[in-house]
Amino acid sequence: MTTPTLAPAGVRATASASSVLLQLAGAAGLGLVMLYGVAFAESPLLHNAAHDVRHVTVKPCH
Repeated sequence: MTTPTLAPAGVRATASASSVLLQLAGAAGLGLVMLYGVAFAESPLLHNAAHDVRHVTVKPCH
């Protein structure tokens, strides 16, 4: 039994690749906004949490 397709394989692959790239770019942008928003937060709890994550992931922070 085969599954029905709505578009030829080449078209579907191209649309899928551009969709994945758009999703990756959106996720990266959201991640950067969250990282800088939390790292420079006024709340000591949020700031310290971001600081601890940098230490755990072995990234320099001071």
